[in-house]
Amino acid sequence: MNQNVTNPIIEAKDLCFSYKNEDGIPLPVIRNLTFSVERGSFVCILGHNGSGKSTLAKLLNLVLTPDSGSLSVGGIDVMRDDLSDDDIYNLRRRIGMVFQNPDNQLVATIVEEDIAFGPENLGIAPDEIRTRVDEALRAVNMTEFAHHSPSQLSGGQKQRIAIAGIIAMLPDCIIFDESTAMLDPIGRAEVMDTIESLNRERGITVLHITHYMDEAVRADRVIVMNHGEIFLDDTPGAVFAQVEALQSVGLDVPQVTALVHKLRREAGFEISEDILHSADAVKALKELYESI
Repeated sequence: MNQNVTNPIIEAKDLCFSYKNEDGIPLPVIRNLTFSVERGSFVCILGHNGSGKSTLAKLLNLVLTPDSGSLSVGGIDVMRDDLSDDDIYNLRRRIGMVFQNPDNQLVATIVEEDIAFGPENLGIAPDEIRTRVDEALRAVNMTEFAHHSPSQLSGGQKQRIAIAGIIAMLPDCIIFDESTAMLDPIGRAEVMDTIESLNRERGITVLHITHYMDEAVRADRVIVMNHGEIFLDDTPGAVFAQVEALQSVGLDVPQVTALVHKLRREAGFEISEDILHSADAVKALKELYESI
């Protein structure tokens, strides 16, 4: 699918990046990657281990620098020879990143102090920091835990505090790099509700890297990476309808989609291939039963 992006926050063209092994030999990880991300959209990036998705996240936040190609993030050309420290500083303010382990992002012994850490380092006035901290706590539904120690919180709650710390810096975009991977189902649900709310209600652009197919169905768009290249790029329904293609690159599909696929391909029932949610499957199966 050729994505029609009219107001991009991220634009990459022919982007390449390689790591070097112990002998100094380049090992390509990102290969001629071209894509754009619409401002305010919710994009999920999928791929097996080693597909390049986490490396891409680090390129977008300038944790890593591309080898070649072009990359514009938040209106900043990150490949410019004269890119200043101020440019990098501004980019990292506007493109927040939440990692897999929340303990790696929590720096204070009190929740509200942890959230204030980022704005304080930006030189924000104390009154404004107080406003941002309170607003960030409300955004992740953690106001009642403002004076708790992060060590007392569950995994899901810690991750929500890590997200609040990013929100307090008022980013345009947040990249979630497998931020639900270490959480139990309850914690995962809490964080996904927070991510979706940030996008739908606050207009923050979201790039969510995950292994969980049921999380990807909540996005506007799904990008599947394979060997550093884009393998599929479309709406969740269109991507997950391609069951064999996804399985060929080591990925699964949501359970509902797998059931629908079996009913179509193995039992011969006429049922839509792009069903992603259990409620839609129940409705389709009811209609199918009534038509027999």
